[in-house]
Amino acid sequence: ARLRCLLEHQVGLRQADEAAPETSEELVGRAGWAVARTARSMLGGSYGRRVVVLAGRGTNGADGRVAAAVLVRWGVRVEVVDCEPDVGGTLSVESAERLAALIADADLVIDAVFGTGFRGTFYGPEVGDTPVLAVDLPSGVDALTGRVPGRPVPATRTVTFVAAKPGLLLWPAARYVGVLETVDIGVDPGTVDRWWLDDDDVTSGWPRRSAQAHKWQSAVWVIGGGPGMTGAPNLAALAAGRAGAGYVMLSIPGDDDSMTGGAGGPIESVRRVLEPDWSVSVGAEVGRVRALVLGPGLPVRWADEVRSVVRSWPGPLVLDASAIDAVGAEPELLRSRSIPAVLTPHAGEFERLAQRVDEPMNHRDPALDPIVSAEDMAERTGAVVVLKGPTTVVADPNGSTWVSTTGDARLATAGTGDVLAGLIGAALAQGLAPGPAAALAVHLHGQAARRGHRVGLMAGDLPELVAQVLAGCCESS
Repeated sequence: ARLRCLLEHQVGLRQADEAAPETSEELVGRAGWAVARTARSMLGGSYGRRVVVLAGRGTNGADGRVAAAVLVRWGVRVEVVDCEPDVGGTLSVESAERLAALIADADLVIDAVFGTGFRGTFYGPEVGDTPVLAVDLPSGVDALTGRVPGRPVPATRTVTFVAAKPGLLLWPAARYVGVLETVDIGVDPGTVDRWWLDDDDVTSGWPRRSAQAHKWQSAVWVIGGGPGMTGAPNLAALAAGRAGAGYVMLSIPGDDDSMTGGAGGPIESVRRVLEPDWSVSVGAEVGRVRALVLGPGLPVRWADEVRSVVRSWPGPLVLDASAIDAVGAEPELLRSRSIPAVLTPHAGEFERLAQRVDEPMNHRDPALDPIVSAEDMAERTGAVVVLKGPTTVVADPNGSTWVSTTGDARLATAGTGDVLAGLIGAALAQGLAPGPAAALAVHLHGQAARRGHRVGLMAGDLPELVAQVLAGCCESS
């Protein structure tokens, strides 16, 4: 699990190295051996293979040179190219010409030009179809934010040390990383509260229903939608049921006709008609329903009712879509809760919320720094913030943060966020704390999508795929 942590800042990277009892030469030796082992695996052997090592002047270059020496001992033909980009970040013409000839004849390129301390712009050489192994990170990417000011060499595989660097999981840097492998070289990262989620986390952490369970012990109530907008709450309800909720209640405010069965969705959901002043009737179910999912597809005209529910509902709560905008007008409602609410904003909803709660600060652009943006928002609102995107960040106001990279373009379709809201509601109803519930649901959401069609996956496909993932978890645990 320690290798799944994320080092939090540049100071943390430096302090971890300085606190190690071993000398820097010993650490470089371990890192170089790790790179060589991965290189040999990528080569499918050693004797007669050709490798080009692009080595910079710093520690990253030293790691590459050690790897080169090890590979030579194993029978690999290695060419080490000392790399010193010019002030514009490009290699000299002579180096570029020489590299082109070497790379064309190579079986593997090892990128060891720059490491985590690099600040500037780097334009890497063209490598064509030659596989690339990046040492610690693709040279030129920002290890903390994932920014890419130049043109790194796209890696087939990246071997990083001690712990994963946040920027390697964030876009656009993530597109250059390839398969990410974290290697222990004996450096203790210290106290870290950021974690990169793994499939094993869902296998070990998702709740199991006990033999003595009854349906009300994990009941979820989904409130959302409106006339002509019944799909979102139905998707959330179906997802909650497939994720283990024992009882799912569904209400669509102001739409009595849809409550007769014409709304679609799971026939197992119990339809509850709400009165015009429906926040009062919601409060009457406190004690029976374990978690409330509020907002999928809900018209903005119900903002006052949403705020009233947030004020009166003491239990686990997921706020999605228009419910997030509703509480943004009165963010102190979130800060006053004893059980943190879970907010599930996409980038636009996050930006609107930030404009309401971040007046004292110049808030960060979530697209440029999603981890820190989500953490700041969690601290300011007292809520668990699920910042959805190509890499999804879950920040808990207690200081813990989780990052999931399972999601991909298949989730960029209407309704997938409603499914996620239902999954979080099910995790909460089954007893998980808000932060872990949101984190595991996010990862499960992505796992399910990856089982689906690469093109044409629809939100309605996800709940069944969720059940398949969880069935596999039960078999392997």
